[in-house]
Amino acid sequence: MNIRTKIVVAVGAIAIVGGGAPQGEAALLIGNSKSDNILVFDELTGTVIGDFTTPGIGGLRAPDAMTFGPDGNLYVSVGGDSGGSVLDPLYPQDSAVLRFSPTGEFLGVAAAGNGLARPYGNAFGPDGKLYVSSFRTNQILRFDGATGAFIDVFASDNNQGFGTLDGLNGPNGLLFGPDGSLYVTTEGTVNNPDGTLAFKYASQILRYSPEQVAGLAPTTTPTVFVDQPALLPENPEFVSLLGLVLAPDAHSLYVSDFAGGIRRYDLAGQLLEVLSTDYTGGNNYIGSLAFGAGPTRDNLYVTGFDRTTNLGSVLVFPKAQGNPTTFSGTLFTRDAFVRPIGITAVPAAAVPEPTTIAGVGLAIAAVGAKRRFQARRKG
Repeated sequence: MNIRTKIVVAVGAIAIVGGGAPQGEAALLIGNSKSDNILVFDELTGTVIGDFTTPGIGGLRAPDAMTFGPDGNLYVSVGGDSGGSVLDPLYPQDSAVLRFSPTGEFLGVAAAGNGLARPYGNAFGPDGKLYVSSFRTNQILRFDGATGAFIDVFASDNNQGFGTLDGLNGPNGLLFGPDGSLYVTTEGTVNNPDGTLAFKYASQILRYSPEQVAGLAPTTTPTVFVDQPALLPENPEFVSLLGLVLAPDAHSLYVSDFAGGIRRYDLAGQLLEVLSTDYTGGNNYIGSLAFGAGPTRDNLYVTGFDRTTNLGSVLVFPKAQGNPTTFSGTLFTRDAFVRPIGITAVPAAAVPEPTTIAGVGLAIAAVGAKRRFQARRKG
């Protein structure tokens, strides 16, 4: 099979068994922030199948957050720089959210311009609009989810990027909760007068209420859902909250800390548990996190990388269970992972219709059967 067929098998894999309902196979997409590509990863066998799309295509640089939209397409935050001065004329002007089909075709730019500088999180709201965090300007921007047209600045630090206490300081991950609230992780960063980055405030999780999301209340004062948590033993240096994912039962949130560790909170903001991600003895950082799909939908997956070499890994917590002080999950370290940050599971809604992949139906069924056999042998 060529790589396009492999991608269809991996991220749109449908095995028609005995004429019954389609059975989706498990696949993750992994974004390499240092090699400007997105990989297809078989989460059952630990195999890197290949590139999801052509590396660098359409401005695919430093991919970060990845979201499947309501249209079934993939939205990827790219470009910009997390450091440097935003006032420097040479500061990169390539910040954008790119749109790709479920099988990797580049479909154009979904969001760009209007002050967007180093986008991290992106998410579709209940209003169908695309929300994008602009890390270097301390803003969340809104775009038309279909046309990419700029709508407005949904929220900011209300201080032109210089930061405010308990405000939108260095916005990172975005997640809409079951009630329509918007949760945002912040790194606590602000811009100095010369445009360089400063770590001035706490790393927090902010919450914008459904009324604020709907425009019925101003967004100037978000709720501090979680104040900066205590340092974890695996990294006593700093806290930098990054990724957000809703538990499968929709009753709690899992939050990754770039410095190390995963914390789970209930929807009242109470800490429920901690999962250790220290798989190197204190020499790794971690990126975003996602639950699987299909047969692995209850497993929690997290990207990580060695601080020194950028060699990346995927950490697996079966049924989202782990140890608070020692990493106890499954680890897949691959040379193809180069400082991976973004991760997402391919949802069933993104799978192509059977008629679009009928020509590879037998191959898909064969690969699906092989995966299930391998999974049993590994168990």
